Amino acid sequence: MDSTLAMVIAVVTIALVFDYTNGFHDAANAIATSVSTRALTPRVALAMAAILNFVGALLGVGVAKTIQGIIAIDEQTTSAGSAHALTIVLAALIGAITWNLITWYYGIPSSSSHALIGGIVGAGLASATSVDWDTMVEKVAIPMVLSPAIGFLGAFALMTAIMWIFRRARPARVGRGFRHAQTVSAAGMALGHGLQDAQKTMGVIVLALVAGGYSTGEDVPFWVIVAAASAIAAGTYSGGWRIMRTLGRRIIDLDPPKGFAAEATAATTLYVMAIGLQAPVSTTHTITSAIMGSGATKRLSAVRWGVAKGIIIAWVITIPAAALVAAGTYGIAQFFLP
Repeated sequence: MDSTLAMVIAVVTIALVFDYTNGFHDAANAIATSVSTRALTPRVALAMAAILNFVGALLGVGVAKTIQGIIAIDEQTTSAGSAHALTIVLAALIGAITWNLITWYYGIPSSSSHALIGGIVGAGLASATSVDWDTMVEKVAIPMVLSPAIGFLGAFALMTAIMWIFRRARPARVGRGFRHAQTVSAAGMALGHGLQDAQKTMGVIVLALVAGGYSTGEDVPFWVIVAAASAIAAGTYSGGWRIMRTLGRRIIDLDPPKGFAAEATAATTLYVMAIGLQAPVSTTHTITSAIMGSGATKRLSAVRWGVAKGIIIAWVITIPAAALVAAGTYGIAQFFLP
């Protein structure tokens, strides 16, 4: 086995490790509301989420193409050597994985997607690789702002409609009905998570294959799709209990109607962004904002804004933090490159 192939295998393996950490880091996105309202038991919810993460990952590659386009891993980059190009991809992954593990440890629902994007940008800048700023603005920055806003306002509107429609119904009966409805909305959220987040790893793996000279980057090989789908599904089933507590209980005391409104809105937003705009938005940002929006219908003070403030701060620093780790990793790696 030559050194380039060995390095490609190593980078692809690390990309799948990132995908796995994405799964257990973001498992709470799909099921925290359903578990906290007792619509589903934790293990049933995780099993359902894992299966639908896998299925969702098979539904498209548009987001993967966007991730590939953030930096120019092409013939010009690889002319400096495959090891150099692969180091850029490796540094991006280490930046993302490091930030994922830090936020998972402290139970902070930050964005795995933005950690990966930050890692790619940081490694690109450190290596003087061309970053496509048009893609960053149109496909990352604008959707990054829009998706939480849509999540908050959409969930607020849907929950307001639910409150008006069922204003004369008995609360206990409404609660039972929406517990069943949450099975569907949680499934939709899990499908959207797979559709969005597994594709991001696919994009990075294709970058590694291009860097090693094993792909032109024009398509996503089927084995890459299946591998990324399997890794995120396995990570999801392993669970993300720390973050689940934050999303399910610490932001707002959820009941089944609020949980349904948050999940249904967030899932719809993820589909529109992935299929319509091919934008790699954050499932974490979207569901967290939707939870805040559904909770705010009770009264604004019902949302624990102190907890929300800490989450928002993590959102803001995720991209630069992951970028700094990736840039530092690339800098250290220069001492070992031939």
